[in-house]
Amino acid sequence: MLENLINLVKENAGDSIINNPAIPNERNDEAVGLASSSILDTLKGAIAGGNINDVVGMFTNGNNAGSSPLAENMKGGFVQNLMEKFGLDSAQAANIANNLIPNILGKFVHKTNDPNDNSFDLQDILQKVSGGSAGGLNIQDVLSKFNNGKDGGIMDTVKGFFN
Repeated sequence: MLENLINLVKENAGDSIINNPAIPNERNDEAVGLASSSILDTLKGAIAGGNINDVVGMFTNGNNAGSSPLAENMKGGFVQNLMEKFGLDSAQAANIANNLIPNILGKFVHKTNDPNDNSFDLQDILQKVSGGSAGGLNIQDVLSKFNNGKDGGIMDTVKGFFN
């Protein structure tokens, strides 16, 4: 999953990172890694903090994923990392984060919800970012309870989570 996320960021880094003169070309991969880490670290932090509803909600809100509270946290973490690692001022770093993170999240959520695209799976994402559990709860067990024990696919599971 991490490799798929890094590739997704690379594919969409264009003007934000790759063609940005504020980020030296030889450090493009580092900047892509920082964006990916900001996304994963925020997801891990949300789950560790017991906010699995926020994580699942982001993946079920589709087009609004880039404006979710988690997206704001991801952008904030990415801005801090860009300022620390690349010496960018806050306006430059915020511009990069505001252009890149919502775009990535929109595609990340779309791919996760697309039954014809198996590059990302919500259950797999939740298990990986939580180490298989959330606050002592097994994510698979939690999701299956909200799906009444049926194996109707991840979207049915997620929909059941909110019913």
